Amino acid sequence: MSQQDNTATFTLLDVEVLEHRCVYQGFFQMQQYRLRHRLFAGGWSEVMSRELFERGHAVVVMPYDPLRDKIVLLEQFRIGAMSAPGGPWLLEFVAGMYKEGEDALDVARREVKEEMGCEVAELEFITEYLVSPGGTSERISLYCGRVDASQAEGIHGLDEEHEDIRVSSASYDEAVRLLEQGRINSAAPIIALQWLQSHRQRLRRQWGALS
Repeated sequence: MSQQDNTATFTLLDVEVLEHRCVYQGFFQMQQYRLRHRLFAGGWSEVMSRELFERGHAVVVMPYDPLRDKIVLLEQFRIGAMSAPGGPWLLEFVAGMYKEGEDALDVARREVKEEMGCEVAELEFITEYLVSPGGTSERISLYCGRVDASQAEGIHGLDEEHEDIRVSSASYDEAVRLLEQGRINSAAPIIALQWLQSHRQRLRRQWGALS
């Protein structure tokens, strides 16, 4: 089936796609569908048109130093926050898209090196979630990574990807305050920090910071 213009009809998980075509191809893609789906009450919905933003799937790592009880924060420009109240420079965690042949752990290790300039010693899976399923297929695989926060500082990122990433670390309490104040305001770090609030003591024992 052609990505550019597919008029074949097929049924998958009770969804019938009548038409599927790529309407924009740039740094990302925009796909357009004409479809209908089964209704809870029985029968089928009317045919509807939906656009789907395709940007691929990503991995996010919350860099945590259990010995120092510190979290590494990355600050960088984000086009999607241009009109946000706090402006387009966001406090985030390490993040990156999959490259061909990579699994989630490959992406996590590569991106920590590229965006922080150091290695991640261990990775613990937190969750996988859909970013905004009303309009994009993107899924995030979210991890907590054990790092040495004393090695995490400076400006990092790849020139060819136009990355300008300022790396710093904050105590656990400082990071939670930033979250409560709304300074950390994107989904992945919010989810990760809330997870850490429940798992921090167990994680510190597991990673040798507590006896």
